[in-house]
Amino acid sequence: MKKIIFVCLGNICRSPMAEMMMMELVSESNLSEVIGVESRATSTYEIGNPPHPGALSELKKQGVKIVEHHSKQINLFDFADADLIIGMDFQNIEDLKQMAPEQDIEKIHLAYESVNKNKVIEDPWYDHKFDRTYRQLKEVLPEWLKILEAK
Repeated sequence: MKKIIFVCLGNICRSPMAEMMMMELVSESNLSEVIGVESRATSTYEIGNPPHPGALSELKKQGVKIVEHHSKQINLFDFADADLIIGMDFQNIEDLKQMAPEQDIEKIHLAYESVNKNKVIEDPWYDHKFDRTYRQLKEVLPEWLKILEAK
């Protein structure tokens, strides 16, 4: 099975939104048996916590199926097990590269790389613009699915 892991700072806003949205894309493409989707945090700030209510509200508003989620920090097993590790912003990428074993660094990518842009999925924690996060993820996720299918 191929696996993609989405990562943000706390794993309660951007990365669980990406996980649930990608799970839906994978399911719609009849690929649930061959592609696994998860999300993780770079930090320990929110470990064990559910997604931010604003993230869940936006996903429900958009008709995305909500799955049970509790924040987890990325670990060495995740680095080894994943085919792609997608960070939401530049700090996530820097942190991931410091945490990853050398042989897994090439798996780490900025979310917007899938559409050849050098920009970030902005953190809605500060301004509560979860609709913006949804739109940004909707732009990049279909391309990550294509990239993962081609691996």
